[in-house]
This record gives sequence, structure tokens and C-alpha cells, in this order.
Amino acid sequence: MREPESEHHHDHDHDEHQHSHDDHEEHDHDHDEHQHSHDDHDHGEHDHEHDGHGHGGHGHEHGRVDADLYGNEVGLRAVQISTAGMFLVAAIQFAIAAIGGSAGLFADALHNLGDVLTTVALWIAFVLSNRAANRRYTYGYYRAEDLAGIFIVLVIIASAVAGAVESILKLTTGSVPTQLYLSMAAALIGVAGNEILAQYKISVGKRINSVPLIADGQHSRIDGLTSLAAFIGLIGVALGFPLADPIAGLVITAVILTVVYSTTRSVLQRLLDAVDPRLIPSILTIASKVPGVEAVTEPRARWIGHTLHVSLNIEVDPELKLADAHAIAEEVRHRLVHEVKGLSEAIIHTDPSSHGGDFHQLMAHHQQEAQRPLIER
Repeated sequence: MREPESEHHHDHDHDEHQHSHDDHEEHDHDHDEHQHSHDDHDHGEHDHEHDGHGHGGHGHEHGRVDADLYGNEVGLRAVQISTAGMFLVAAIQFAIAAIGGSAGLFADALHNLGDVLTTVALWIAFVLSNRAANRRYTYGYYRAEDLAGIFIVLVIIASAVAGAVESILKLTTGSVPTQLYLSMAAALIGVAGNEILAQYKISVGKRINSVPLIADGQHSRIDGLTSLAAFIGLIGVALGFPLADPIAGLVITAVILTVVYSTTRSVLQRLLDAVDPRLIPSILTIASKVPGVEAVTEPRARWIGHTLHVSLNIEVDPELKLADAHAIAEEVRHRLVHEVKGLSEAIIHTDPSSHGGDFHQLMAHHQQEAQRPLIER
């Protein structure tokens, strides 16, 4: 995530309860007074420089930004290629469906057009994601990608309904498609084109952790199956079964609806900040192994678009100097950046170890009133 367009970029306000926790990722302060050593791990293996951790108060910031930009650029390129490819396939199929009157091919072309619309929505989302964070949108515009996921689901459902209506009309009127072999060729083009684009989008989506792009890839895979169903329906017509074409259109609708559930589930889980259940235990293990960390509490993680944001508390010796406590927090953040896939931001809050006394009396009653949920260690 790029820097907010303001002088200060704290993620939260500390005015109400000042504490010595300069270990937050977004603080602007000078590290010259507490340079710390990373001799216990080899920086030669890293893809970026560590000149004394002079990162303006947030180590690995430039690497994190590069990763965000990489995800945006790769995702944008994927949707651009997909848009062009699907528009070409849909145009060919619509033209032939209009000439030959195939309900199955029309349903397939309609679904491919829907795929064009969804990739355009993702295109817009990735463009918005490139905008810098500001005082109003302090986390940037990555949520636009998640909103595009909702649009994708709605378009899939709409195309399924439209295809079903067209097939039912063909069943009631009894019309038989013409130009069978031309229509078959168009259907096969749809099978090949959709599967190629599906594999491409799913592969890129997994690489950059974009659920909407993966969902759009699944959408393309559905399109390939619908093209196959349209092809089979046309074969049935050629063999003397005229109802095979509209029946194929209805089969296409059924296939689409079976996939809608899993796609919707993935998109909604992302909007509700769900993460892989294995992620939190992994974060706890990584943070706990850092020398000086006595306990790790309240780990939280959520995806914003294709960027992962993590926050957690670590307990350290209450007798430590502020600079030493900060160095431990920086090492926790450093290890998380390198070991947690897709991590864009890690906010580490440092607490004095609980065995040294109760240091949270001031805020204890506020947390009880809010009934703040805690994650078990």
C-alpha cells in the first residue's frame, strides 16, 4: 500500500493513551539512535537492500510497495488480455447464433459477453487500486477489487437467467437452428478460448492472491463448459433431435448455478475479512520464535483486495529500553514480511510482559464494555 497523501501516516491516534510503542509500522521517526543488528540472518538472500534499516520508520516499506504494485500491474494485464480475448469469442458466437438461431450457442455467447463485463469491472478495480491512500481512504482503494467480486457474481447469475429464458422460448416455439456446422465450430472456439483464459486468470489470481480474479477465471471455465454443452446440443440437432439445443441451454443454466455458490462464498468470505484458518497459527509461530518475545496476543489478519494486513501484540521484558523493544518488534515484522505470503502491512504493538505487573488498568474497563473478541493463542 502506498503512503497516504498527508504529512503523517499513523494508522491510529495515540493522543488518548500515550505509550512507548514506537514499533508501529507507519511511524515517522529517526532510527539512527537505535540501529539494530540483523547478523543472525543473512540479508544477502533478500531481493532488496537494508542500509541500516533506514526506511523512514517502517522497514521493508519499499519491498511491500513493490509487491503491491506488482500485484496491480499483473492483475491489470490479466484482465486486459482477458477482455480482448472474450470480446472476440463473444462477437463470433453472437454473429453465428443470430444467423443459425441456436439457443445453446446464444446462451453461450451471452455468458461470454457477461465475462467481458466482469473483466471490465476488474479492470476498473485494479486501476482504482493503483491510487494512493489519502486522509479519507487511509487503506487505499484495494477494496474496489472485492466490490468487483460482487459484480462478477451478479453477472454470472444474470447470464444464467437470460440463457434459461432463451432456452425456454425455444422449447415452446419448437424452432430448429440452422447453420449447424458453423455453429458447432463457434462452440468449439468458445470451449478452447474460455479454458485458455480460465487457466490464465486463475493462475494469476492465485499468484497475487486476488479472489475476484480467481472467481472471474472460474467464470471463464463455466463459459467453456457452456460452450461444450452448446456443441453437444447442436450434435443432437444434427442427429435428428431438435429439442437437444434448448435442452442444452437449460443444462448450461444448471451448471452455472451450481458454481455460483462456491464463487459467492469465496467473495463474501473475503468481504467479511475471513482468512485461511492456518494463517493465524503460522503468524503466532513466526512471531514467538523471535528472541525477546515472551508472548504473542491478539493476532488478527484480513485481506484488502489482494493485500494481506496483519496486526498483533507482543510482550517483552518491561525493563527493556524503548529502542530495544522497538528492535524486537521490527524483527517480528521483518520475519513476517519474508515468511507470510501476500503480506502488505504488519502492525506490531509492544506490551510490557504481564509478569511485571498490570500495565493495562487504564483501558481494561473500556475493553470490557466493548466486549472485544479475542483470538485464542
